[in-house]
Amino acid sequence: MTIGLASWQRLWGELGAATVNGGLLNQLVAAWGEPQRHYHTLQHLRECLSYLEAASMLARRPAEVELALWFHDAVYDPRRDDNEQRSADWARAGVRAAGCAPEVADRVHALVMATRTHAYAGDDPDTRLLLDIDLSILGAAPARFDDYQRQIRAEYAHVPEPLYRERRAQVLRGFLARPRIYLTDAFHDALEARARGNLARA
Repeated sequence: MTIGLASWQRLWGELGAATVNGGLLNQLVAAWGEPQRHYHTLQHLRECLSYLEAASMLARRPAEVELALWFHDAVYDPRRDDNEQRSADWARAGVRAAGCAPEVADRVHALVMATRTHAYAGDDPDTRLLLDIDLSILGAAPARFDDYQRQIRAEYAHVPEPLYRERRAQVLRGFLARPRIYLTDAFHDALEARARGNLARA
């Protein structure tokens, strides 16, 4: 999946939109390119969309998952703790403004909110797929994972090194402690072992 006007128009058509807002696309691209970002950038979005393209058959409503990926880190300020809420609210407003069904707006909002904790015990296939795609970086090739680690550190450059290392270790240990990092069998089979190796090494 590409990042461009043609794919944007196709996406909103699949969502049943009455109108397609090209200005919203420009706003999102600008947001993903903000200077405080080092990992949560268009690179991350492209990687996520690429995974969705390969695994779209796992989704019940792939267009909604795709839009949720566009919005899941649309608002990103490393100094705030309400990024997911603000991103989800922006997504819901955009879907409503496009004339889509209210339930589409609510489902996309819920998908984005699920990325707040990545702790999901439900059985909705779209939520499970979205979360696995967002965490696919943990199972990346070691060189890409190491690059990701550096990018995250750069986003939290304002946090002193000892405190950063302590908090980052807590996050990584939290993923390692899970019975499964990946919720779908496809991602578990493809990435689980490498993710655990990356996390243990980190």
